[in-house]
Amino acid sequence: MEALLVSTGVVALAEIGDKTQLLALILATRFRKPVPIVLGILVATLANHAFAGAVGSWLVSVIGAHTMRWILGVSFLAMAAWTLVPDSPPDESASPPRFGIFLTTAIAFFLVEMGDKTQIATVALAAQFHSLLWVVLGTTLGMMLANVPVVYLGDALIRRVPMKWVRIVAASAFAVLGVIALASG
Repeated sequence: MEALLVSTGVVALAEIGDKTQLLALILATRFRKPVPIVLGILVATLANHAFAGAVGSWLVSVIGAHTMRWILGVSFLAMAAWTLVPDSPPDESASPPRFGIFLTTAIAFFLVEMGDKTQIATVALAAQFHSLLWVVLGTTLGMMLANVPVVYLGDALIRRVPMKWVRIVAASAFAVLGVIALASG
């Protein structure tokens, strides 16, 4: 249960102001059809984070727990620093969706999430907690908690959130996880 709660919280915080959240805002304001957008985000996140979590679990088995502890600690501290850097929105194409709103959202989210800080956090969390299912469910829930309100409330919500403080809180969460990982063992 700890894996679920920590994964949810870390990713929900890290996702605020992230490029995938900005993509959710762009899609919501462009298509104005929240249900297929939310479902596309869900499918893309489950697929992307299941892959990332599997990589994290595999890394522990290959590298070993002791070495992985150091990699995780340094990775979480690097994530803390990366979180402080604001993201810019992904490019918005002017053409209508060729494959429909759901598939356009799923493909765009999957691709934009590749190499993103929340995907890398999923790798690290899966390696730390050794619980692929709970980590993937938690990181997916965190993504949904951060993105669904953006899809439904859009621009009004983004303007009221002080992004500087959100980045500081998210960076602090990653830093605490890094310190805990380095201190454990």
